[in-house]
Amino acid sequence: MTVAVSPDALPALVLNADYRPLSYYPLSLWSWQDAIKAVFLERVNIVAEYEHAVSSPTFSMKLPSVVSLKAYVKPSRHPAFTRFNVFLRDRFQCQYCGTGEDLTFDHVVPRHRGGATTWENVVAACSPCNLRKGGMMPAQAKMWPLQKPYKPTVHDLHNNGRLFPPNHLHESWMDYLYWDVELEP
Repeated sequence: MTVAVSPDALPALVLNADYRPLSYYPLSLWSWQDAIKAVFLERVNIVAEYEHAVSSPTFSMKLPSVVSLKAYVKPSRHPAFTRFNVFLRDRFQCQYCGTGEDLTFDHVVPRHRGGATTWENVVAACSPCNLRKGGMMPAQAKMWPLQKPYKPTVHDLHNNGRLFPPNHLHESWMDYLYWDVELEP
């Protein structure tokens, strides 16, 4: 799975005040219009620019390709419990068969058996596996998740998000992406 980014749209990579992307997946991007608006409202610094410029009768400026926020935004310590974040935690794979097609989610311990809708009891599942397991316990269905469901950290989700880069990464973004990854010897 990739995020579709059109290079023709000239989006701006948005960095926090510490020069880290606000998010990796989806990659924190603003339209060029939003980036210019933030520049004029003095909310961001321009870090890098495209060669393309926009002009009015009295003004011209190159479009920002990378901007950094002037005020630091403290990242959330605990990600929201959403369907998307469950899929991201589970790397967009069914936790029973490994496919990435037709994903939904499954309660490992079914709700009618007291299972809660929590990080620790919900996994990504394809529709066929979800139907096959139905309301059974894993042992009854002889279906166990590939990994035990857990509450991920923001760091876990960022790491998994790096596995699904956008289809387009502008060269001016590369110095600001993945710089906190440990280097290979």
